[in-house]
Amino acid sequence: MEPGNVSQISEFLLLGLSDDRELQPLLLGLFLSMYLITVFGNLLIILAVSMDSNLHTPMYFFLANLSFVDICFTTTTIPKMLVNIQTKNKVITYAGCITQIYFFILFAVSDFFMLSVMAYDRFVAICHPLRYMVIMNPQLCALLVLVSWIVCVLNSLLHSLMMLRLSFCSHVQIPHFFCELNQMIQLACSDTFLNNLVMYFAAVLLGGGSFAGILYSYSKIVSTILGISSALGKYKAFSTCTSHLSVVSLFYCTMLGVYLSSAAPQSSHASAVASVMYTVVTPMLNPFIYSLRNTDMKRALKALFVMETLHRTT
Repeated sequence: MEPGNVSQISEFLLLGLSDDRELQPLLLGLFLSMYLITVFGNLLIILAVSMDSNLHTPMYFFLANLSFVDICFTTTTIPKMLVNIQTKNKVITYAGCITQIYFFILFAVSDFFMLSVMAYDRFVAICHPLRYMVIMNPQLCALLVLVSWIVCVLNSLLHSLMMLRLSFCSHVQIPHFFCELNQMIQLACSDTFLNNLVMYFAAVLLGGGSFAGILYSYSKIVSTILGISSALGKYKAFSTCTSHLSVVSLFYCTMLGVYLSSAAPQSSHASAVASVMYTVVTPMLNPFIYSLRNTDMKRALKALFVMETLHRTT
């Protein structure tokens, strides 16, 4: 295949998770169900936090932002995949691919940042409880979210602009169900050294930096909890972190699984399958993790359903 200029490439082919035609209806039903559960569950979290005044605290403010990011993160990839399965058409335009890369990176890194900000919130709540409301004031909470979004937007813009400089061979087939940055760089015909350099530098700086922040926060949290004399006090302190720890573990472990699978034989297919975990499964499970063990959230959700029922009856 001859290398071509970017202007000669108008579309790519997304190969998806399987070529088996008999599996397509099953995949369509499965991913449509998971997508609807993800959107509905995270919307309930946002509505509960916004409508219940008892949840107008920094922890739930960040949780609502995480739910918004998860909805957008899943929407970046799954609807296009569902359309391709339904229409039996694997084509994605060049502009659509670049757009998908931009928003995928934007919301993936936003997930990292939201999780690290929530870890900092738990650190202040447990290690400095008497100063919690002073430190985590509304201005600081808004600033943390705003700075996170600004950094994520600039990072996504940088990667997208770097993609525009690459040339691709004709009839490019992407062994994935969405346009993933690393896969696209590997498929390019032109020199990709600078793209790889920027990609790995950003991954270490933003992904590694946020993870280091989470580890530091929880090292301080564990140290403080161990210093609590009563067993009940230790349990109450640790129970406020279990939901967040579960989400952090799930998100980072699945991301790590993707990168480990990329080093295995038939890495493209393995990476695509592993990507389902952090692009679909983790955002879908987040509302359940944060609501099932949280009495305040369960009470708010129950009140939300009661209000909806009363509204329908009247």
